[in-house]
Amino acid sequence: MSNDKIISAHPDFRSMYLTLTGMVICVSLAAQQTLSLGRNNYNQDKGILFQKESGVNARIYTNGFSFGYQLGKIKKYNLSQYYFAEFGELKDPIESRQQKNISLSGPRGAFRGFIFGKQNNFYPLRVGVGEKRFLSEKGKRKGLAIGVSYEGGPTLGILKPYYLVLRHTSDNPGNFTSIRSERYSAENASRFLNWDDIFGAEKLTKGLDELGIVPGINIKGSLHFDWGAYGEFIRSAEIGLMADAFIRDVPILADNEILGINNNQNIFLNLFVNLRLGKRK
Repeated sequence: MSNDKIISAHPDFRSMYLTLTGMVICVSLAAQQTLSLGRNNYNQDKGILFQKESGVNARIYTNGFSFGYQLGKIKKYNLSQYYFAEFGELKDPIESRQQKNISLSGPRGAFRGFIFGKQNNFYPLRVGVGEKRFLSEKGKRKGLAIGVSYEGGPTLGILKPYYLVLRHTSDNPGNFTSIRSERYSAENASRFLNWDDIFGAEKLTKGLDELGIVPGINIKGSLHFDWGAYGEFIRSAEIGLMADAFIRDVPILADNEILGINNNQNIFLNLFVNLRLGKRK
């Protein structure tokens, strides 16, 4: 018996058949619309393909630099929350590297360039939490996505004494005797800040056994640019403003009348550019 005969013989079956056919057509059209929008790649609440992301970044700011790592969770197609850690150097705005063309015979050879008046190197270790929001309404697999990022947390500031190689004379004026590595102190300020007595800077590892700690906090806000923001690989850049605040003034430069400055501070504001590479999974 043909299908037409079955349908005509049973009106109820005919109605059911037509209803099922209509449902199939509707589902098919809805699926085509979903595919055309690219929504097959995303869950409206979480972001279908990827739930986590991680990456490394290099940040250059007005008075320093840092390298860091981020580990985050994708909450929605346009929202990620993350933890971060970064380590770098923070410099005084008026630092200037100098070089004296002095060389001595023997194992020391030429001397390194130095920063006149520098008392300490300052290395902030920043950790905290952040959030990134994209401004687009729908996720796209390709193209540039623009968003905003904001983050903050505690900072562990590490002070390392800055050593210079200085001429050391005997009690008789002008009688050269030796050269010595010295850090700044009130007692040697007249020689540490005397251009004629400076040969150059000591190696970077000098003073690692004399570290000091200055606690603080950090906050950042930025405009975020991500190429292929919803794909597997992260390639993004940020430009923004960052602030570091510490519980006391940070003695990066020698605060001394010879320098004619009183420049040490506990709050540092910097513009920055940040580049990040990573992966989502």
